Amino acid sequence: MLLLRALAGRRLPPLPLPRRGCSRLPPGSPAAGGRRGAAPVLAALLGLGAVLAYGERRRRGAQAAQATPVPRYPLYTREEVGRHRSPQDRIWVTHGTEVFDVTDFVELHPGGADKVLLAAGGALEPFWALYAVHSQPHVLELLREYKVGELSPEEAPPAPDATQDPFAGDPPRHPGLRVNSQKPFNAEPPAELLAERFLTPNELFFTRNHLPVPAVDPGSYRLRVEGPGGRALSLSLAELRSRFPKHEVTATLQCAGNRRAEMSRVRPVKGLAWDIGAISTARWGGVRLRDVLLDAGFGEEREGEWHVCFEGLDADATGATYGASIPYGRAVSLAADVLLAYEMNGEDLPRDHGFPLRVVVPGVVGARSVKWLQRVAVRPAESPSHWQRNDYKGFSPCVDWDTVDYTTAPAIQELPVQSAITHPRPGAAVPEGELTVKGYAWSGGGREVVRVDVSLDGGQTWRVARLTGERPVPGRAWAWALWELQVPVTAGAELEIVCKAVDGSYNVQPDTVAPIWNLRGVLSNAWHRVHVTVSR
Repeated sequence: MLLLRALAGRRLPPLPLPRRGCSRLPPGSPAAGGRRGAAPVLAALLGLGAVLAYGERRRRGAQAAQATPVPRYPLYTREEVGRHRSPQDRIWVTHGTEVFDVTDFVELHPGGADKVLLAAGGALEPFWALYAVHSQPHVLELLREYKVGELSPEEAPPAPDATQDPFAGDPPRHPGLRVNSQKPFNAEPPAELLAERFLTPNELFFTRNHLPVPAVDPGSYRLRVEGPGGRALSLSLAELRSRFPKHEVTATLQCAGNRRAEMSRVRPVKGLAWDIGAISTARWGGVRLRDVLLDAGFGEEREGEWHVCFEGLDADATGATYGASIPYGRAVSLAADVLLAYEMNGEDLPRDHGFPLRVVVPGVVGARSVKWLQRVAVRPAESPSHWQRNDYKGFSPCVDWDTVDYTTAPAIQELPVQSAITHPRPGAAVPEGELTVKGYAWSGGGREVVRVDVSLDGGQTWRVARLTGERPVPGRAWAWALWELQVPVTAGAELEIVCKAVDGSYNVQPDTVAPIWNLRGVLSNAWHRVHVTVSR
């Protein structure tokens, strides 16, 4: 019906497709007819099926009247495609190796106008993964009527030149990511997409890099496992896959600095200004770290304090590499599900996410899930890495850069309970009637989120949101819970929407940021607040 309203007044030939072939945005998306200009472009990019099925009907009929030879298309690089991100410059997108100019149909789409230009200048695949209706064959067929070119087979990133930019060999990224820093590259998915799908598409998974992305040859790659007494084991990728059973875990990774921007509004902090998107969820595949350690001759228990240290292949100009560690007991625990992962959502790890092998430590801060893993070492002390000893630690609000002593605080491992509102977005004007509030919730250490409370009046009154997804195994709730709440709202109202999560140990988020403020802006998990107005 939204589509019919969007096309009201347009005389069209009979519809060629059944109604179920049309695309609609999920419940809670704003109705059509919102902010014009660039905004409707995005709605179209996220829902090409409906408009393509209708808006091009006349052109298809005209083309059917006379056969035309198969055209030869020009070649474009991804950089050239990325320049076309507005109606003025034309809206280009890619699918596979093909390039499409989708500008002419965008105003016809009935979708909302708040998710602006997320796919413009980049690939459609991660967005179509959120809305599976677009995978139908007729959508791809109709999309090809907008084809204007092919991606150049020679547009791969150049090989890094050690005498020039050390980041020159970094992989291409999707333009829909919201970038916090380019070198090293750090970016988060658009907040409004986080709760649209349980598993985050690989291209939109938040990226936290500390150093340039290494180029690793999988054929010559070796993982070295070593410990006291000269004990050592060297494994190729093929040996890892063949010698150890494959294990899969669905786990959420969250940066220690997620929601840091809220802390910086209390007092300045040092670090990237992450919004609520430094968190994502994937299905990881690989081998248990436990299995590899046992095969290397390490026992299930060790007397005294022991740690498993990880070293990556990413290095700075001096050769210093990224490193981190976890307690030995967690590394060998069957219930902890610590992985040496080579797959992410059923595919080989992308370069930005650790190809060809990374650590995934479920329930623990993302900083310990070392990417581009080259060495695992069993030691009586934590990793000597800067990021283990002198970063990713929490301090009292009274500690400043003149008084901080990193040796007095433990390294962050398990993270506290967390939740955030992904829809509506701050400052939005929402229509009167039923409002859908959406978000995510997660807690560290495998603690299940048992409840999410939502308030529309700043915390004076509360409602309980509906949790979605499968119930986890007790003590192994590695993945987030998505939640939503439908509530009636009246025109003219000013809403302060607040959410707070409660985990299985009845840990609950603090109500304000100031008492948990710290100089690095980590562990930011106060109630999330979004102010919106209800339009008339």
